[in-house]
Amino acid sequence: MSKPVIYWFRQDLRLVDLPALIAAAKAGPVVPVFIWDEELGGEWCMGGASQWWLHHSLGQLHQGLEQNGSRLILRRGDTLKELAQLLEETEATQVFASRQYQPWAAGLEQQVRDMAAGRGADFKRYSGTLLFEPETVRTGSGTPFKVFTPFWRACQKLEAPALPQPVPLLKKPASWPNSASLDDWSLQPRKPNWALGWENLWSPGEMGASKALHTFLEGHVADYGDGRDFPARPNTSRLSPHLKFGEISPRQVWWAAQALKEEHGALGGAVDKFLSEIGWREFCNHLLTLFPAMPDRAFNPKFEYFPWQADPQLIRAWQQGQTGYPIVDAGMRELWQTGFMHNRVRMVVASFLTKHLLTHWRIGQQWFWDCLLDADLASNACSWQWVGGSGADAAPYFRIFNPVAQGEKFDKAGVYTRRWVPELAELPDKYLYKPWEAPELTLAAAGIELGGNYPTPIVDHREAREAALSAYATLKTLAV
Repeated sequence: MSKPVIYWFRQDLRLVDLPALIAAAKAGPVVPVFIWDEELGGEWCMGGASQWWLHHSLGQLHQGLEQNGSRLILRRGDTLKELAQLLEETEATQVFASRQYQPWAAGLEQQVRDMAAGRGADFKRYSGTLLFEPETVRTGSGTPFKVFTPFWRACQKLEAPALPQPVPLLKKPASWPNSASLDDWSLQPRKPNWALGWENLWSPGEMGASKALHTFLEGHVADYGDGRDFPARPNTSRLSPHLKFGEISPRQVWWAAQALKEEHGALGGAVDKFLSEIGWREFCNHLLTLFPAMPDRAFNPKFEYFPWQADPQLIRAWQQGQTGYPIVDAGMRELWQTGFMHNRVRMVVASFLTKHLLTHWRIGQQWFWDCLLDADLASNACSWQWVGGSGADAAPYFRIFNPVAQGEKFDKAGVYTRRWVPELAELPDKYLYKPWEAPELTLAAAGIELGGNYPTPIVDHREAREAALSAYATLKTLAV
């Protein structure tokens, strides 16, 4: 019997369309491994909400492997040491893995390669996380793109991604190494269980990812072009946590969407708009590869000198959904209660933090990192910098969302806002996004006491806007 090989799972927790796993299956009996390295990434080690998802995703992956005659070996500790130990225990001759793009990923992969070589084994890395590898998308002059639209246009001119591949036949090794218990890792919250009920909202794992994609394409993509901006409507895919954990490949998403376009030509515009959001994910990962300091430093160096403030009370009010601006509070409470937030509302709450409160985008990025199920380092950093004005292809500094206007435009009937801010449920639409303008009798009839059971605005919109514009104006004179 040939020597076994190790498949090292990371953020690719699936069996379908996994090039590195297909290659491993051809090389010999496969020992599938996941290592829980709590120190990996430093301050960007996995946040609390993501750990909840990881627990369930690993459980689903284990079931999938068992159904294919294999099993998942779990280890906890330093990645390099655990892989070295597994090479010794299994006498494996090769380690296979999918490429990752976090700032520490390339260095770790090189360490694994060196460690394996020192033990007479090979390390083999394959693509599978993105549609296009960062080195393959360049401007006409051969430089990386820094603006999204031409980047995505260039991607669409490249050869189409390869078709997704099925689950390979996984041969068993002669014996299995020891495995840790998933329950012993305590990835789920207990006291308090802030994720109570999340199992009813989400289905982590490969099957859940496939179902989410087909539900979206079969039922909601038709209204995606405009409907995706309205948080009360079910017109977004909710695929982002599945993509973050690699439970579905972007190639699967790409080809399923292309098939729908061919079958229903009238949906072409909506499908293309959806695929451009997959393109934004690609762009963020390409930028992170180009600028690995993106999560910590402004892409536009002028913003290193921006006069950020840090008022703990204002930050806490934002985190807790107690700003006095209903659409902002609705978004922050949705985040805390579900591990998710609608994308339009993400832009509104991020703009409020960075421009109304003049709080550094890194503080918001860190909060999202811990609270979001789909907390992807590249997308999180790039999106926060985009809203804050410091990122590549960023929103203009003078684009400051009016939280009243945003609520009235994108949740006019208040369905979303009233769901997450039930204190305002009985307030008439006219005053829903500006309760401070409601007459006392109207407030009393709705059971609202401003400053009591619902806060007054923590900042005045007009004054905050002027302060933000003044702060941004200080950057104009800098020659950086």
